Amino acid sequence: MNEGQKILLESGTNELEIVEFKIGNNYFGINVAKVKEIIPFTNVTQVPKSHPCIRGIFKPRENIVTVIDLPKYLNMKSEEDESNNLFIISHFNKISVAFQVHKVVGIHRFSWEQIEKPDNTIYGGVEGISTGIVKKDDRLIIILDFEKILTDISPSTGIQLSDIQSMGPRERSNKPILIAEDSEMLSRILVQALHEAGYSNLIVTDNGREAWDTLEKLRADRTRKLTDQVSCVITDIEMPKMDGHHLTKLIKTDEDLSKLPVIIFSSLISEDMKRKGESLGANAQISKPEIANLVDIIDQLIL
Repeated sequence: MNEGQKILLESGTNELEIVEFKIGNNYFGINVAKVKEIIPFTNVTQVPKSHPCIRGIFKPRENIVTVIDLPKYLNMKSEEDESNNLFIISHFNKISVAFQVHKVVGIHRFSWEQIEKPDNTIYGGVEGISTGIVKKDDRLIIILDFEKILTDISPSTGIQLSDIQSMGPRERSNKPILIAEDSEMLSRILVQALHEAGYSNLIVTDNGREAWDTLEKLRADRTRKLTDQVSCVITDIEMPKMDGHHLTKLIKTDEDLSKLPVIIFSSLISEDMKRKGESLGANAQISKPEIANLVDIIDQLIL
């Protein structure tokens, strides 16, 4: 288990560690919990007819790993001498992939409260690939949406609406579901998938803080039962302002909300993460992009 995973597993106190790296003169970040290892640049085998941003493949251990040319994906210049470049080998969505970067600066610990949601002008508007920005000393670190990057390059690794369609005809449900998901792309696809599955009454928020504020507003309405206003919460883990673990902890330790079903739907689900989620009281934990499994769990929890 790496240090970032240990932090997420410690207490659910809304903290994370970020690996800061450089491409050109720009600073970027990736959650340490996504990083398996960082290795020196090595030669790779090119794959014919692959996506232009796929540098090639190599086999650092027992498994073959695809290398993504991150500077090229970001429309930034590659260095003439790449021998000092690095590969950040990551693991999320049950897939290992390496991202080529120019330099790794270091590892920093932050509270999610310090992570600002970028506006829609950053890297392409609503299709943008930045999930957060944080200031460190005199520079801004842009946290990239690596799930979106991977889905852009290999769409089959993302949520597949065909998985819902293969479930066959389904009844419609008007039971309200609260969603906390910071990625613009994943939020949109998740809503579309749940609509396909028959769930049309969705309350969508950008992060755990917005989801918690929404729950508090609903609770304040004494004219309606809380269970009539929200029947289930689906939350990501990594989110600015408040992560999904902290949101789960707040819900499950609140007298009024503790029986509200919480489903953690995240690319970071592992055995260690599952133990953390269980200790916080999560009713279910599902790895992205297993959308059909998510729908099955919702069906069971809100009958």
